[in-house]
Amino acid sequence: MATTKSKPRNAFYAQSGGVTAVINASAAGVIETARKHKNRIGRVYAGRNGIIGALTEDLIDTSKESAAAIAALKHTPAGAFGSCRYKLKSFEESRAQYERLIEVFRAHDIGYFFYNGGNDSADTCLKVSQISEKLGYPVVAVHVPKTVDNDLAITDNCPGFGSVAKYVATSMREAAFDVASMAKTSTRLFVMEVMGRHAGWITAAVGLADDANTPIPLLLLFPEVRYDEAKFMAAVDAKVKAFGYCCIGVSEGLLAADGKLMSDSGVRDAFGHAQLGGVGPMIAQRVKDTLGLKYHWAVADYLQRAARHLASKTDLDQSYAVGKAAVELALAGHNAVMPAIRRVSDKPYRWTIDIAPLSKVANAEKMLPRDFITADGYGITAKARRYLAPLVKGEAPPPFKDGLPRYVRLRNAPVPRKLATPFDV
Repeated sequence: MATTKSKPRNAFYAQSGGVTAVINASAAGVIETARKHKNRIGRVYAGRNGIIGALTEDLIDTSKESAAAIAALKHTPAGAFGSCRYKLKSFEESRAQYERLIEVFRAHDIGYFFYNGGNDSADTCLKVSQISEKLGYPVVAVHVPKTVDNDLAITDNCPGFGSVAKYVATSMREAAFDVASMAKTSTRLFVMEVMGRHAGWITAAVGLADDANTPIPLLLLFPEVRYDEAKFMAAVDAKVKAFGYCCIGVSEGLLAADGKLMSDSGVRDAFGHAQLGGVGPMIAQRVKDTLGLKYHWAVADYLQRAARHLASKTDLDQSYAVGKAAVELALAGHNAVMPAIRRVSDKPYRWTIDIAPLSKVANAEKMLPRDFITADGYGITAKARRYLAPLVKGEAPPPFKDGLPRYVRLRNAPVPRKLATPFDV
């Protein structure tokens, strides 16, 4: 008896949360891999501005993009399809949202859901896998890991982190050379504020700027170590007396002695997180008031996560690999999972991809281990260096033209809407 071949179902891909220098490499990994399996996956539709694109039926047809344009995503920073900070409530709280998702998926024959983001995005992906069963519409949901904060559980490291680490370590080293040249008669203190809401992985990466071949009088302020003003001022004073100047790397999530965020502005984002920023200039001013040192400060902010010109080759390779693996896992029948990076060895650095259940990833947070921080609380240990060093290795510059990097802007052709009823988010 002849068997009827099942029609390939379409896939939905979206980017969520803060973007990175290499998140588009994951997008390329998803799209290029899906195109190799046309007998299983029809078209890849991207959500314009993350999950919001699914709720509002604002879909992008990636099949309209050339192979060259998709390949160019590997060297293009930020989110090619737009991202969002939007957290789905529980099914009980907002059944309408989930019914809308399924309505859109059914209308466009979407059977695969790939969500590229951090902790909250893993939670969204898990919820989608659960509600598809509840509402009787099967969707295979796979989370594609990404976060500059490096705080996802299970995975050894997070795609996006290695490039930020490379940028902040390089920036601090270069700034330190500048300050050293000016310290005799001018600036003696340089403060750089980096991202990292609760976990000090990026702050630790700043520590790579100082090594045996390039010693720098550097102090780090981690969110895991409460700020002690008297102790800190004494440490700064000692560095300046010994070297003539001092450099400080500080996390935006630095906590005061009472456990409160020193830079909490009182504003909350869509995920309910405090809007941070401003601890760098605050620390610089406090040192000036206490020790009378002339200072300069910088807030790396978007620059650290957008710096594709200085991306880590390791990070780029891993970002593409998790996008590719996500499709392969989905096709193999895995649901509610995330491709996780497993470190095989430090020297030589080797890694592979494992499968992590989303139930163990969603809303979990991996903090910087205490044994990565020196006993005085102001530096990184040899163990931290062994962990961090391979993640910043290798160069993968974008193509340049007329002295500037050339990035791709996709056509982002819309998919015709099929539903008459709009949805307000």
